[in-house]
Amino acid sequence: MTGSVVTAAERADNALQLFSRASAGLRRLVPFDAAVWTAADPDTGLITAPMLVENLGSGEGCATYWESELLEENVLPFRDLARAPVPAAGLRDATGNLPARSARFRRLMLGRHLHDELRAVLRTGERPWGLVSLFRTTDPFHPHEIALLADLSRPLAEKLRRLARPPQSPARTGQPAPGLILFDETGQATSINDEARHHLAQLPAGPSFPSPFGLRLPIWVIGTAWQARAVACGRDDVDARVRIQTTHGNWLTCHASHLSRPDGRPGPVALVIEPATPTDLAVLIAQAYSLTTRELQITHLIARGTATTDIATTLSISPHTVRDHLKAIFAKTTVSSRGELVARLFTDHYWPALPEPSPLPSPGHPRTHARVPSQQRTGETSSPWMNSDT
Repeated sequence: MTGSVVTAAERADNALQLFSRASAGLRRLVPFDAAVWTAADPDTGLITAPMLVENLGSGEGCATYWESELLEENVLPFRDLARAPVPAAGLRDATGNLPARSARFRRLMLGRHLHDELRAVLRTGERPWGLVSLFRTTDPFHPHEIALLADLSRPLAEKLRRLARPPQSPARTGQPAPGLILFDETGQATSINDEARHHLAQLPAGPSFPSPFGLRLPIWVIGTAWQARAVACGRDDVDARVRIQTTHGNWLTCHASHLSRPDGRPGPVALVIEPATPTDLAVLIAQAYSLTTRELQITHLIARGTATTDIATTLSISPHTVRDHLKAIFAKTTVSSRGELVARLFTDHYWPALPEPSPLPSPGHPRTHARVPSQQRTGETSSPWMNSDT
């Protein structure tokens, strides 16, 4: 039954087109009245560009949806679905027809007369590449419909993974300094530097919300700031960090941290948006080509011109094992030689520098990132974005 949806998605040239085609095809199999489709950062599972929002009304609904997801106790949060044996579930089915147990139902769905929600994580292996929510105004989603969406999780994630590969020969726009945005305890943006304005201007179109600075803040930036609050108040332990591709084909990293005052009272959230580091790009490209940690290490050494025997010595493995890994790397990247591999991953994608081939974290284990100043756990506060529009 899902073949037509997968076929339509496979013809997509970008993630937003994939969401549009998949949504149209799925609606014929699983009728729904509103939907949210969004890409996810495969490291953190947080929302990133692009996002498709259908029939949820104004930006207030979009803000309510994601603020509730990140900052409130909910049934079926995406972070749990990402680890669940089945990556899709219906709200009424999961709550025994008591959806009001979920803050998301009480704050968003009830006032919009939405009867049920069916959500899924689009994942391949242990990596989430997209998130989906479907809403109905009448009738619950049935088990066979939940199973159908679950069947689409892997093939749609595989396509999103391939689309996430950085384009060949992206535009070189230099490396501007990091941008900084400060949000106060109520969630209001209070300070911004010129570098942040520059980076924000490079982001693709999508749900965004007014700010006091005369520019709109994208939902991916706001969501990262909310995630910092979620970490600070103990609701989550995932880094408030996402990678976002710009309209020029380059990549930015957005990361945030909840600060504390000298007296221990809650302070602002500091959000930094800056060009992605070589390590960020290396891991992103490795994930996009489905390279394992060991395969990425070997690829780094190949790019330095390291011979097979020297790779074996460096990584304490046999030359035969190195050659086996090379065969797998060539197959995944569709090349047939070391020269082609370097051209495909390094020349084509402009990795600006190569980190030393140190051990990388395996999937499912959090990475350690440089953070802006210290975090202090605190209670959550209200947000001004509830009155925003798209």
